[in-house]
Amino acid sequence: MAHMPIEDSTEPYAQPLSGSQLKGANLAGRNLASADLRGADLSGANLTRADLSNANLQSANLSGANLTLAKLTNARLQGANLTGAVLKLANLSEADLREANLNGAVLMSATLFKTRLSHAFLKSANLIGAHLVYTDLNHADLTGALLTGATLEYANLTDANLRGANLTAAKLSYAVLKGVNFTGAIGFIRIAS
Repeated sequence: MAHMPIEDSTEPYAQPLSGSQLKGANLAGRNLASADLRGADLSGANLTRADLSNANLQSANLSGANLTLAKLTNARLQGANLTGAVLKLANLSEADLREANLNGAVLMSATLFKTRLSHAFLKSANLIGAHLVYTDLNHADLTGALLTGATLEYANLTDANLRGANLTAAKLSYAVLKGVNFTGAIGFIRIAS
């Protein structure tokens, strides 16, 4: 696909962008709400403060993209590549990231309320201070993830892999912890029920 120009506008972008080559594009502050970006290459793109709410980003490549303060509420990111992406203070509430690759991603203080992350890859992800209340992390791979001060209350962590994760000061009240691998995890004390 050819590079698709995107006008500098606060109005929602209505043209289909699925499969577009937007590698390294500067889309900071753009309104891409409800945009069809399935399979698009947004690797290294600047999406700081972009509105991607309700956008379809299934199988999109967002590796190394800057999504600081981006709005991704209800976005569809199943199978997306967010390896090394920066999502500091991003809002991913109710987004669908099932089977997405977030290895090495930075999600410091991000909001992931009711986010679907089942079978997602979050190896060595930085989730310091992230809000993961009611988040579905069943079968997620959080090996070596930094979850210091993260809020995981009511989260579903069934069969998640938290091997070597740092859970210092993390809040896990009412979280489902059935079958979780805590081998080598730091800062987690399992209380017998």
